[in-house]
Amino acid sequence: MNKKLLCILFGAPLISINIAKADESIVTPDTRKTIAATTENKKIKWSPKVNMTNVLSPQKAKPTSQKDEQEIFFAADEVENNQEQSLITASGKVEIIRGNLTLYADKVIYNQKEDTVTAVGNVVLVEKDGSVIFADYTELNNHMTQGEMKNIKVIMADQSRMAAQSFAGKENDKKVLRNAVYTPCDVCRSSDPLWQIKATKVIHDAENKNINYQNAFVEIKGTPVFYTPYLSHPDPTVKRRSGFLFPRVMSNSYLGGAVQGQYFWSIDDQQDMLFNPIFTTDKGVVYSGAFNKYLYNGNMSISGSYLKDEDNNKNRGNIFAYGRYEINDYWVADTDINYASDNSYLKDLNLPKDDDTWLTSRARLQGFDNRNYASLEAYYYKILSYDLRYANRPMVLPLFNYENYGNPDRYGAYAKTNISFASVTHEEDNSSHRATMINSWNLPYTSPFGEKYKLVASLKSDFYYVDNYVYEDNKPFTGTAARIFPQVGLEWRLPFIRATEDSRQIIEPIVVAAFAPNQSNKPEKIPNEDSQDVELNDTNILNLDRYSGYDRNDTGSRISYGLNWSSYGNILGRTSVLLAQSYEFSKDESFAAADDQQGSFTDYVGRIYASPNEYFDLNYRFKLNKDDYSVTYSELSSGMGPRILRLYLSYIYFQANETSSVKNEERKELYTGIRSQLTKNWSLSVYNRQDLAQNGGALEYGGFLTYEDECTRLIFNIEKDNSNDPNYEGDFEFGFTFFLKTLGGTGTK
Repeated sequence: MNKKLLCILFGAPLISINIAKADESIVTPDTRKTIAATTENKKIKWSPKVNMTNVLSPQKAKPTSQKDEQEIFFAADEVENNQEQSLITASGKVEIIRGNLTLYADKVIYNQKEDTVTAVGNVVLVEKDGSVIFADYTELNNHMTQGEMKNIKVIMADQSRMAAQSFAGKENDKKVLRNAVYTPCDVCRSSDPLWQIKATKVIHDAENKNINYQNAFVEIKGTPVFYTPYLSHPDPTVKRRSGFLFPRVMSNSYLGGAVQGQYFWSIDDQQDMLFNPIFTTDKGVVYSGAFNKYLYNGNMSISGSYLKDEDNNKNRGNIFAYGRYEINDYWVADTDINYASDNSYLKDLNLPKDDDTWLTSRARLQGFDNRNYASLEAYYYKILSYDLRYANRPMVLPLFNYENYGNPDRYGAYAKTNISFASVTHEEDNSSHRATMINSWNLPYTSPFGEKYKLVASLKSDFYYVDNYVYEDNKPFTGTAARIFPQVGLEWRLPFIRATEDSRQIIEPIVVAAFAPNQSNKPEKIPNEDSQDVELNDTNILNLDRYSGYDRNDTGSRISYGLNWSSYGNILGRTSVLLAQSYEFSKDESFAAADDQQGSFTDYVGRIYASPNEYFDLNYRFKLNKDDYSVTYSELSSGMGPRILRLYLSYIYFQANETSSVKNEERKELYTGIRSQLTKNWSLSVYNRQDLAQNGGALEYGGFLTYEDECTRLIFNIEKDNSNDPNYEGDFEFGFTFFLKTLGGTGTK
């Protein structure tokens, strides 16, 4: 018997009744081989088709019930048949199977007259629900469906345990345990588990799937902390059931003290509802709830809340909804709705997405067919950031995209077609409607020397209808505009590989040439709705089209070149470096002008990634001025140190950009965090996010103290969010979370 089994069977008393699956490391006999095996010293030759009833009474009566129809298979080293007393005695590795019930023991006596089975010595009973029960002595009757056991121990699939002085199996699969104890904790670590439940009587009602306790004590480290004369909860086979959940408590400067009650309603197997209103001292009742429905081809979920703020005479609330449905093998529909009544509501109630800059709502229909893809979408935005409070909020309806890849010819060349249509309407009654088609021809090629080429020739056609569009304070424009934009691109790569026993290094020079006319994007007639991200960086410098959308064309000709080096090994881990630059043939190229580039050569961009071992990782992206090598953009994230003390660092810097198309203020932000694994179970983490720009300051800071083991989780937290929104009256938030495995928990929101 291995050490793990000894610990489970003879450690501190543990409890559990229902087991989802037997632990195969504990019950190891190979049933089929044992039953089929034959040896010379056996008095009876056994086979899987031989059953106990046939052996004892060849002229067995016709079964009268479904239970009687179940055959009993068994195997043993030795079997004796006492016909005078109607007893069968099996000894030595005895195994009895009836239906889904299996019994293992050193010795088993079957009384035919009384229909009782008595098992003695190393008794293991595997029930039909998968539970495994260990006992010293067992007596079963009524076709092995009822009986009694002494000094039992039970182990569950999730490693929860139960022990009791006695166990009795009743009708309707009801089980009664006396002087029982239950815990999901690891009792092998100490004499007293972190927490356990003791009860004078435990009843497992398998028919109704309930576990009921009488005179129950909840103990923490052996000390009773809570008593109840009656306690009931669903057994482990229940996935969900209607009833009250643990309430949550919270407190902040807006709501005051608050308690959130929770009632879960399991409507049926496919849908459920949660009622969780918040009762506050300062704002009355916040009505809140959630609904989930699961379909064969999809699912949907809706959650929301509503508050009548009497102090300000405002109706406030939010709604989050998501749905997905697979119409057939080719079409999928999904929607994601996110809405809040005002930009501080989510923060005031500490709801999900409270740190988002804006909320995006989307409805989408997608189609997939071989080498074709199509989508029909609609977007709506709700601004949450105080800094964007004056932004002209758009609504996109519809947005259509179609993409087709042609079949490659014998040389590997293929055609690609993109069709896009977008209609964008703003709150200020200006709108734009765009239709775009891009036809391209692509030829990838790998030379015998290892060079990788890709030739792309494309033609983009745009047609716009614009209503009430104003460009740089000029007169509003209403009318049509059209563009035709051809482009040819060639990409070349040549990877050099050096491999050793401990590492592999790759050096890859990359050259991308793009040839296009120096024509205007007609900004005075065509608004820029989807191409406002014009920051030259390591992710787009080697692309043929550096814009993220369709409204601006990457005009002009250029050559981009870079060097990518990476190393993979057992000693230095993984490291990679990319450095790239572009040469613009025209200084008036649209992207360079929007990015405030001066001259023919662009700034240098690159990235560095290093993870030599588990104690250090770094990811750094940067942009260097081509003349004086000063940093104009910097983004750093790093983690360093062992688990006992690990430092997290994040820094971002944007140089001010005062170009005509995009105006960005200087941004400097530093995030620091420290996490310490104080002991095996206790950990502490603190963080601070600081605005380093002029007139900046602390944006948010806080800390967490956490205890966690295999059966308990306890978290204390304190946080402060310094919003620049004068309507947000944020203050320190204190919270805790307390969770007991298998029973649930409570805590603050």
